[in-house]
Amino acid sequence: MAFRQKHLLGIEPLHPEEIKTVLDVADRYVDLNRQANKHSDALKGLTQINMFFENSTRTQASFELAGKRLGADVMNMAMQASSIKKGETLIDTALTLNAMHPDLLVVRHPHSGAVDLLSQKVNCAVLNAGDGRHEHPTQALLDALTIRRAKGRLHRLNIAICGDIAHSRVARSNLILLGKMENRVRLVGPPTLVPEQFREFGCEIYDDMREGLQDVDVVMMLRLQKERMDGGFIPSEREYFYRYGLDAEKLAHAKPDAIVMHPGPMNRGVEIDGTIADDINRSVIQEQVEMGVAVRMAAMDLLAQNLRASRETSGQGVMV
Repeated sequence: MAFRQKHLLGIEPLHPEEIKTVLDVADRYVDLNRQANKHSDALKGLTQINMFFENSTRTQASFELAGKRLGADVMNMAMQASSIKKGETLIDTALTLNAMHPDLLVVRHPHSGAVDLLSQKVNCAVLNAGDGRHEHPTQALLDALTIRRAKGRLHRLNIAICGDIAHSRVARSNLILLGKMENRVRLVGPPTLVPEQFREFGCEIYDDMREGLQDVDVVMMLRLQKERMDGGFIPSEREYFYRYGLDAEKLAHAKPDAIVMHPGPMNRGVEIDGTIADDINRSVIQEQVEMGVAVRMAAMDLLAQNLRASRETSGQGVMV
């Protein structure tokens, strides 16, 4: 099966073979990005607009770099100073964008569903760079690529996702993706941050870190999303690290070859001990950053191919 999507709004609509297609194409872009000449013409003549209604450093930089390496004309819209702040609706913004004839639209938004709404109103391919607590599909895909390259496969692994599950779109996208690929997923954290409703994803829930990490192949730590918390979810950062922060003693309960992941940015000494984060034998956190560029290149390449095919079929041609 090829990649058949018009947009990349979440992991949920993707067939396992489509996930594999994205990862296979991303593998080729990993090789390209390690060469002296890192450029491709896959998006030559196309326009990519990045709209980040939430602040982001690594995700926005990753999408911008991915687009430029593929040959796109890349524009970053300063949404903090945009007409949205002056009262313009999201629908009016979509109409304005249509008049600019973009080909790829990368959107991060604080409200779940906002990116999906935009995708229904614009005449281009839309990539979700994170919407509220809903999904962050390219993060899950880059995590999947990191795991596959480190472990040699992406199925039938024991994977622990630890920390602030309740507020994390990364956790949701990873749960969906890892479930589609027949992995056994555990959620680890305090009951205030790991609601029972997540059992609906078919995962196990632990509030004891050592028990939750027992014999796992992958330990995925998550950032405490303080900006999304309304109330006291943890007694203190010191207490949180004592019970749920990843250190050598807790990691010893995982398999000896277990890898450690974190989507970043990290709060060292709160979610993870700095020594573990920097352990070149266990940590793949820097690899995740590298895989992020390759995965976003792959996603935009595949969506652009579908966009061109759709426009040729409708007689539009490619808008430049």
